[in-house]
Amino acid sequence: MLTLFNTLGRQLQPFKPIVPLKAGFYGCGPTVYNYAHIGNLRAYVTHDVLVRTLRRLGYEVNHVMNITDVGHLTGDNDEGDDKMVASAAERGKSVLEIADFYTQAFFADTGKMNIIKPNVVCKATEHIGEMIDLIKRIEANGFTYSSGGNLYFDISKFPHYGELALLRMDELKAGARTDLDENKRNSGDFVLWFTKSKFENQALLWDSPWGRGYPGWHIECSAMSVKYLGETFDIHAGGIDHIPVHHTNEIAQSEAATGKHPWVNYWVHNEFLVLDKGKMSKSAGGFITLQTLIDSGYDPLDYRYLLLGAHYRSQLQFSFPAMDGAKSARKSLGEKIRALAAQAGFSGGALMLPAVKAEAASAAYIYIENFNKAMEDDLSTPRALAELWGVLRDSSINPKDALAAAFDMDGVLGLGLAEEAASRSKSESLSAETESYVKNLIEERNEAKKAKNFKRADEIRNMLKEKGIILEDSPSGTSWRRQPGRLA
Repeated sequence: MLTLFNTLGRQLQPFKPIVPLKAGFYGCGPTVYNYAHIGNLRAYVTHDVLVRTLRRLGYEVNHVMNITDVGHLTGDNDEGDDKMVASAAERGKSVLEIADFYTQAFFADTGKMNIIKPNVVCKATEHIGEMIDLIKRIEANGFTYSSGGNLYFDISKFPHYGELALLRMDELKAGARTDLDENKRNSGDFVLWFTKSKFENQALLWDSPWGRGYPGWHIECSAMSVKYLGETFDIHAGGIDHIPVHHTNEIAQSEAATGKHPWVNYWVHNEFLVLDKGKMSKSAGGFITLQTLIDSGYDPLDYRYLLLGAHYRSQLQFSFPAMDGAKSARKSLGEKIRALAAQAGFSGGALMLPAVKAEAASAAYIYIENFNKAMEDDLSTPRALAELWGVLRDSSINPKDALAAAFDMDGVLGLGLAEEAASRSKSESLSAETESYVKNLIEERNEAKKAKNFKRADEIRNMLKEKGIILEDSPSGTSWRRQPGRLA
């Protein structure tokens, strides 16, 4: 059974969906005013691994992701400029042009990292009506007030405020003013709808019962998740930086509107990717994009491998030496996969998983079971990677079974192992004449070894190595593989 660490309650809990074998999952998407940095991408790899694991376990997953193309200020507490407007002004483009460009760039990056696209991708600008309708419900239930031309959510009216972030209401004293917004009654109150009284030069404006303006950032996630997943759903995910403000406010406004508590049953948050100077941030400047890594000679899947090597709830220190290690490990992984593919005669297509016999599971299947246990234990990808390496290095396992098990595990890990094996096997295949020549020399070498003529056996190994053919001896016999880039 899948267990997840639920931020709401701070404990591991068995996953029990609202509807059997179905999972409603909402993952906070990007604010498309700039390229995603590699810290952002850690969240989306976490979401991808979660979705892949749920589907592996037989769940029908409805994965919803928002695209924030309006209304997210440079500060989560309703301060600063609209990120979209600021980016548009800086680049001399319209807000919607900026949003479209960076949305496409985002999905280009996630595609390169083998991140499966969500079932539903919803843009904030296309759901203003749903946001207004939800705000009306919140207002009708008595949780709002107008001040300075804007509509605020009054956290003092919501008894569960701060449960997710372990905030104490007595620390959010009624009557306290923030330095940046004196219109608030309580320091934690937040805007549901801005009007032009505060942002006269706002680029995107809509008519509403509270005046012409635009929605606060938090309301979009509530409105769109309710539309596509219902008033109560299973899982909501995002980075830990969303816990104290964004996700806390989402809970308050959603439950204030619907009267449902809890609104979401499981909250999954990934830790930061950190540099020497702390959390990676676009506002701090100098952030690293996926293209930065590509330009530095890394494959996007090298970065995915690096992320899988750490548990999603642990901070991960980024460095280029760490990337070098991930690149080297993935290269070794590819070499092992190609060697097994050569031994198994794999040339693409599906492979059957090793059968489980009545009296005992096959050795390969035991690795698969351990892999499943790792993933069911709060998505423990480091342990899962260890099981992948274990099955690949176990010489007692038939190469075809080992390869099939690796491909099966990769359905969650997403490292493209089957595709790599297929493409390399085609590019490194030998002519029938050369293949016959290699097999004859291997037979001659085996006979030489039986006769204890080790000198001749070594000569044959070296002769084939010069031609780009690498021999590998194991208890089950001798196999060979092409050395990448060499012609035999």
